Amino acid sequence: MTRQNSGRLYLVPTFLETHLRRDSLPEMVPKALTEITLLVVENAKTARQHLKQILPEKPVAEWTMLPWNKHGETDLEQVWVALAAGHSVGIISEAGCPGFADPGADIVAEAHRRGIEVVPLVGPSSLILALMASGFSGQSFQFHGYLAKDPSDLKRQLQDMEKTAGKATQIWIETPFRNQNHLQTLLKQLNPQTRLCIACDLLDPHGWVRTQPISAWRKAIPDLAKKPCIFLLGSV
Repeated sequence: MTRQNSGRLYLVPTFLETHLRRDSLPEMVPKALTEITLLVVENAKTARQHLKQILPEKPVAEWTMLPWNKHGETDLEQVWVALAAGHSVGIISEAGCPGFADPGADIVAEAHRRGIEVVPLVGPSSLILALMASGFSGQSFQFHGYLAKDPSDLKRQLQDMEKTAGKATQIWIETPFRNQNHLQTLLKQLNPQTRLCIACDLLDPHGWVRTQPISAWRKAIPDLAKKPCIFLLGSV
């Protein structure tokens, strides 16, 4: 049961690219930020950049920021005290939507246990945008996060994903500076007829989404170095 006098826990979406304009987010986002007093942030520097663009009329110093440690070492007592006192708290990830392929789920789970109202706000998710534009099934899909680093484990994982892709779209990400090497691995390990979608720099003016067989990717290898990408395997 939700506590009547407690504040709300808002899941605040941000831009996928820091140069995007405020109007790329719905008005409910800046409206909620006027109510929020404490922010749990994945990256304080990036959060400040986003806040200046989303709600430039409010000085960033008016928000108390609590850096979130992904290993669960952050003392969140400040969050629960604020919420119990009736103050609203927000969670901001580095890009996109918190709790969805980003930190935040643990805090949300604890909020539910404490009877705190959780309010997700509408915003861009690179995973959903990539799936929408891939041409693959959106009825059944699986997100793997980051794949195995060990070459042997990665090979087995790709083989399993390749077999499953006909039944459920397979989605994963890699660190931007590793994307080029990762693509080379995909081109080497996957079968020529397997269809791979790459969604690169989504919502950036120079971003693109392309779905084609591995055989076609091998003929023209794109430059993915240091560019955020989503990778998908599926069938059409």
